[in-house]
Parts: sequence; structure tokens; C-alpha cells
Amino acid sequence: MPRLLIITLFAVAIAAFFLFDLGQYLTLDALKAQQAAIAEGYAANPLLVIALFFLVYIAVTALSLPGAAIMTLAAGAIFGLVTGTIIVSFASSIGATLAFLASRTVLHDWVQAKFGDRLKAINEGVERDGAFYLFSLRLVPVFPFFLVNLLMGLTPIRTATYYWVSQVGMLLGTIVYVNAGTQLARIDNLSDIASPALLLSFAALGLLPWVGRGIMNALKRRRAYARWTKPKRFDRNLVVIGAGAAGLVSSYIAATVKARVTLVEASKMGGDCLNYGCVPSKALIKSAKLAHQMRNADAYGLTGTEPGFSFRAVMARVHDIIRTIEPADSVERYTGMGVDVVKGYATIIDPWTVEIAAEGGGTQRLTTRSIIIAAGAAPIVPDLPGLEEVGYVTSDTLWETFAEMDAMPRRIAVLGGGPIGCELGQAFARLGAEVTQIEQGERLLPREDADVSALAAEALTASGVTVLTGATALRCESGAAGKRIIVTTADGERAISYDALIVAVGRKARLSGYGLEQLGIATGRTVETDAYLATLYPNIYACGDVAGPYQYTHVAAHQAWYASVNALFGQFRRFKADYRVIPAVTFLDPEIARVGLNEQEALEKGIAHEVTRFALDHLDRAVTESARTGFVKVLTAPGKDRILGVTIAGEHAGEIIAEYVLAMKQGIGLNKILGTIHSYPTMAEANKYAAGEWKKARKPEALLRWVERYHDWRRG
Repeated sequence: MPRLLIITLFAVAIAAFFLFDLGQYLTLDALKAQQAAIAEGYAANPLLVIALFFLVYIAVTALSLPGAAIMTLAAGAIFGLVTGTIIVSFASSIGATLAFLASRTVLHDWVQAKFGDRLKAINEGVERDGAFYLFSLRLVPVFPFFLVNLLMGLTPIRTATYYWVSQVGMLLGTIVYVNAGTQLARIDNLSDIASPALLLSFAALGLLPWVGRGIMNALKRRRAYARWTKPKRFDRNLVVIGAGAAGLVSSYIAATVKARVTLVEASKMGGDCLNYGCVPSKALIKSAKLAHQMRNADAYGLTGTEPGFSFRAVMARVHDIIRTIEPADSVERYTGMGVDVVKGYATIIDPWTVEIAAEGGGTQRLTTRSIIIAAGAAPIVPDLPGLEEVGYVTSDTLWETFAEMDAMPRRIAVLGGGPIGCELGQAFARLGAEVTQIEQGERLLPREDADVSALAAEALTASGVTVLTGATALRCESGAAGKRIIVTTADGERAISYDALIVAVGRKARLSGYGLEQLGIATGRTVETDAYLATLYPNIYACGDVAGPYQYTHVAAHQAWYASVNALFGQFRRFKADYRVIPAVTFLDPEIARVGLNEQEALEKGIAHEVTRFALDHLDRAVTESARTGFVKVLTAPGKDRILGVTIAGEHAGEIIAEYVLAMKQGIGLNKILGTIHSYPTMAEANKYAAGEWKKARKPEALLRWVERYHDWRRG
């Protein structure tokens, strides 16, 4: 109702303005002609004239009508500099705020619903620095103020903030125009006031907040560095702490551009991904999948058989694969590139000094221009009574622990229903273990859509996993009957016996032991950084799991480019880390891959979207592979083929998703995917068919009816 009222009011006011040619009264000539009469009225009844002028000025600015500049001159001519400035300052700010509120009421919700995903960065910037941006715009009167009112109304800036910043920001321009009005007789054209020199002066004033901000940032940096003494010379251009994906890529880039770089690693080169995560888990998953296929060979017209295997040999294969990939991440390779690799523990002593406690003993201090913290993450271990006494393994420790076993633990409990827990649970179940998966939430993979979580639960159950959701772990016990974990569910307490407990409830950034506290570098769940991945100190950066917001190897490598380039060349130009298109894969069977928004996130964020779904049981290659479980689900902007996000569940989903990652990164829509030739028969055809489903749902029915009549006519 308010929206309709505002639209009607604006329409009537603007129509009346042009219908009755009210603009003729808001010209320089009209003002000069009526100046004497208005002055007489003001002398006779000053309060009435001020009140009428004040209300008319508010109406003109609120309705974004032309003539505000003339009225500002009139204020100077009639009321003088001081009184005129006061009247115009308040009237213009009130009118601008009313126009702002009208824009917000009529357009804000529609614009945010339609373009919310694109406006996310702008909204965040306005929430953080809206007053700063508005103040800069208000200082430059050459920028149409009615446009400022309109556009700012679409943002989340607070109304009170908008009013007071407008009041202060427009004051200088108001004084200039009101003062010009006191010399009205000398003005023949508005350009006499807004001369090029004056406009340039205002433009320069508009830059003042930015200059001031730069000065404030410089002072902030100076305060941060104040208690430290900067070296006159530096041993290194860059010191990188941690040799996981982020640290390796950072060092590689630095060496490539001929910087002198030291890479410090306290444990194994390659970090978590090579030694404890991506590589060993996928090697285990492959063995488990083959065992599952042998057991279910009748699905392929063969005779199913229970696979016989040595668990020690399976784990030996896992470690052989690690050793095969190891040379790419080795000390020898990086030393050959020109990286100084040091095995030991690094502590940042001051913003330019790193102390290294070498693995073989002794310490070394290096001064460096820049530092990158890439220390990675470690498994979260819950504070569960009895857990330490009974014993457990994590995704980091199970590979060494299980490698020493001749036989796989018969009963395995997995605490956690995220990607790591689900992958390990399915793999060990397929190798023959009795696996119980314990998840505190109501469903597995809670960040995925409900239908994806349901598919994951079905896949785990089909693999022999007992899935318990809504189950909270209470304590661990050990007695004559063996080890048990006690959980509570909707049905009460339940004891789950096990021979091995895998704790997989998440991972946390490694934050302690690097000197961050002594330097005052803020940490929460991760090291706090700005958009350029810099910490409190502009020469100290963080990337990878230690920085967040994602814990993926490919994101760590992606961030490493920004951190290293900014660290080495930030004095010339810095680059903001780009998180717009981030893919992720959960390596269950079937795989679950995602990029961009899913339905759950789109609903939570209030982003308008349409959903297109293509089931893989209609895909020829999936049928021939007996891999018909799964689907492709695409979210698009309403009425458009622009892709907001894709979820794929099915065989090779992690490979199929790459086409959508490229499409989203390069702004390619579903129409282009539909028009792309895909080899037949392949799983990737699912992308084309999903695009076809989107197109079919939007076919022009009315046009097709006319085409049908045309064909009937052609047949006679």
C-alpha cells in the first residue's frame, strides 16, 4: 500500500509539474523578475515566507524535480548567507532523505530479490563504509544528487546515517550556491557559478575523504609497527610458514619471479592433502569401490564374489601412492627451483623477523620483507568424557595407525557426518567393517540440500553403514565388553561398541605457536585478514585453511596466488581474493559436487531463483554403466539462463561439474551449454540435457500453436 501511494504521489506531482509548466517559476530569469516581490513579502511576514520556501524546497528535492539549484540561489538572494544556508541545508537534507526513503520503499526489495547475488559485495561495502562513500559523493555537486538518493535507497545504509552524512556533506556546496545568490544581479547563467575551476575544486574535495582514509590507514599501519624496529636490510623477500598446498604454491610463485624465499615446514612436505587428506583417502576409496563392485558384480552380468584381501596390503598401497606423488612436493624439487627449504618450527618475532627452531637442533633468525602464514588446519577433537582414555584416531592419524594393523578393525564408529566422516565411513564399510556413523544434526552433510543429504544417507546405508542422525555423543567407556561410545537419540541412550573410533567432526586452523598473539594479530576460528589476505601488518599475509573461509586444497592454492603476489608486489598494486566461483566435491559413491548456490543457501539468503533438475537415470551413459543414481540440479536467475549454482550427485560428478565452474566464471549461460556439442555417450551429456530441461520449461507455447497451424495449412 505505501508503495502504491508513493508511486501515485510521484506520478501526480510530476504530471502537474509539466502540465502546469511549473518549471517556468524555477528559472534564473523568473527568480530575478520576482526577487523584489518576494523580498517585500519576506519583509512583511518573514516566518510565513521561510516556512513556505522550506516546504517547497523539500517537495522539489523529494520529488527529484529540476530547480533545486535555482531555489538555493533564491535562498541567498532573499534570506542572506547565514539564514539562507541554514534553510537550504536542512530542507535539502530532509528532501533528499524523503527521496531516499521513497526509493527504498518502492524499489529496494525488488532490486535486492532480483540482483541480490550480484549486489552482495556492494551491500557488504555499504554496510561497512557506506557513510564514507556517501560523504565523498555529497562533496561533489557535479554528481546528480537525485541519482544519489535513488541508488542509495537500494542499499542497506541506515536512514539516520543517510540524513546526517547528507547534511554535513552537502553543506560546503550549499554555502557556495547560497553565497552566489546574494550576488544574484551578477549572475546570468548557472555556469557563472559552476565554472570549470569550481567543479575541479569540488572534485578535488571529493577526493579528500579518500586521501584522509589513506592517511588513516597509514597511521594505523604506523601504530601497528610503532613498537618494532624495522631492519635496514633483509635476508629474504619472503618467508612462508607451512608447506601444504598454500605454502607450496606461494613459494613456487616467489621463486618463479626470482624473489629470495624461505619455506619452513615442521612436519611433512605436502601438508595435510598429500599425507593425511585428499591423496590417501581417495586411494582408500578406490580400493573400497573395487571391493564393492566385485561383491556386486551380478549388476554387470558377472558372478559376484566376496573379495579376499590383506588389509595391510591395502594400506601399503595407500602409502605407495603418497610416495609416488611425494616428489612433486619434495624438498629436492623446491630446492631445485631456488626455494630455501628449512625443516623446523617458525615463530614470528616481529613483523620482519622469523625465528626457526631447526629440526636437527639450533635456531636461525631471518629478516624478511614479507611473511605468509600457511600453517593449515588440524582435526577438531571434542571434549568428550573418556575419549582420551579409550583412544581414537582422526583423519590425520588413522593412516599411520591402521598401516601397522594386520587386520582391519571389525567394528568402526565414525563420529561426524560431514564429508570426511561420510567418505571414510563408506570406504571402511565396503571393505567389510561394521561401521556406525554418528551425526549430531538431523541429517548428514548439513550444508547440502535435503535431497542430497538423503541420497548420501541411502548410499551409506546401501554400503552397509548404520547411520544415526540426531545422535549426541555423551561419553566413551572401556570395560570387559570392550570399547563403547554412549550416545543419546530421540529414543534415549544407546551404547555403540567399537574396535576403532574415527573422530571426524571438523577441522580448525592451526593458530598457536607462531607468535601471532605476541604481535597482536587477531584470530578467531582463523587468522583475521582483509580482502587482500593481509593481517594487521600489511606485510604479513595468511592463506589456506589457516585463513579460511573454505578448507579446500584448490582454494588454498587459489589464495596463495593473491597472498604471494600482494606480498611481493603490493607496493605497486594489490589484488582482492576472488571467491565468486568455488567448487567442492564429496567423494562418496555416488559423488556429490557443487559450485555456487544450492537451494538451501538461496532460500536462507532470500535470493530469487528457479530450479531445473535432470535425473541421471535418463542418461544413456549412466544406464550403460549401471550408475543411474543421481541428478543434475541447476539454479538460475528468474527468467534468465544465468547460472547461480549447480549441484551434481552421481558417478564422476567431480569431473562433470567442471563445465559449470567454467561457465559461471566466464559468464556463460545455459543457452550456450545447450548449444555446445557433447560427445555421445558420456556422463558430461547430463549438463546439456539439464540445459535442455531448462529450455523446454520455457518454450513459447503461444508461438508453437501458430506454428502448428502453419504446418496444418501447409499440408492442405
